[in-house]
Amino acid sequence: MSAPVRVLVCDDQALIRTGFATIIDAQPDLEVVGECGDGRAAVELARELDPDIVVMDVRMPVLDGIEATRLLAGAGVARPVKVLVVTTFNLDEYVYEALRAGASGFLLKDAPPAQLLQGIRTVASGAALLAPEVTRQLVGRYASRIRPAEQTPDDQALTPRELEVLRLIADGLSNSEIAATLVISQETVKTYVSRILTKLDLRDRVQAVVYAYRRGLVT
Repeated sequence: MSAPVRVLVCDDQALIRTGFATIIDAQPDLEVVGECGDGRAAVELARELDPDIVVMDVRMPVLDGIEATRLLAGAGVARPVKVLVVTTFNLDEYVYEALRAGASGFLLKDAPPAQLLQGIRTVASGAALLAPEVTRQLVGRYASRIRPAEQTPDDQALTPRELEVLRLIADGLSNSEIAATLVISQETVKTYVSRILTKLDLRDRVQAVVYAYRRGLVT
């Protein structure tokens, strides 16, 4: 059997933190290696314990979840840690900033336990977690505040088909939905996604969504 996924839980509300930890620890393939109540402690514990994933709240004392995420998973971090942000609808602007800071995904705090567990497994596996039903609300709502840019050399490196796939990713479509929309196979979609991430030097689909909105490729 493979070793369990090692999880660090960071939330300033003890009840939520304990609840998350209890749910996670009950799973044979997951293990809580630490808990903390502020972003500074999250950074310190992550560096000390080397977890596979940090479940991170956004609004916390001492250091907020956005800055903590940037320190753990942002550009230039030598050994980035996967971060799953948990939030509520009224914190959507903060989530957008957290995704820009390097988070691999987000969930809502009122998500059922099964969704939290699946989210942890998804992000820990190296995939990105974007809830399609809130992608536009969380990212698109704040795209209007970002000055759309002309096509950059990076954008121009994409073929017309790759740009089309990137826009569909930004709309929150899964690989199967993109395949159905473009009438191509899922394997072909995976190939396109891989090429897009490589050409644009992006880590995952979350960064691809943010990139698309920041470049004005999606309205």
